[in-house]
Amino acid sequence: MLRTDSARARLLRLALWAFALVSAGLLYALFIRATGLGIPCIFHAVTGLDCPGCGVSRMCLALLRLDFKTAWSSNPAVMALMPLFGAVAADMSVRYVRTGKAAEDGFCRAALIFSAAVLTLFGVLRNII
Repeated sequence: MLRTDSARARLLRLALWAFALVSAGLLYALFIRATGLGIPCIFHAVTGLDCPGCGVSRMCLALLRLDFKTAWSSNPAVMALMPLFGAVAADMSVRYVRTGKAAEDGFCRAALIFSAAVLTLFGVLRNII
C-alpha cells in the first residue's frame, strides 16, 4: 500500500491497527482459557502487594463473558475508567484521521493525568483496606 497522507489511508491504517490489537487480545484470552497461564505481575511477585493493574486480565475475560459483576470485582478502577479511556482513544483517533497527528490535546492530557491519579490512589487503597 502506498503511504499517502490522505484521510482515507489514515483511516485504513487505524482500522488495521485496531484489528491487530483486538486480534492480539482475543488470542491472549484464548491462550489463557486454554492453558490457565497469564502474564504474571512482577510488582505482586516482588512485593506481595496488588498493583493498580492486578486483575485486568480477569476483568477482560469476564467482560468477554458479559459477566460485569466479576469484571467489576477484578479491577473496579480500570472498569470505571474504561469510558474515559474510550473517549481518549476516540478523540486521538479522530484527530489522527483528520490531521495525521494523534498528539494529545488538553482533554487527553487532563484525562490521562486524572486516570494516573485515580489508579495511583486505587493502588494504595486496595492494599491498605
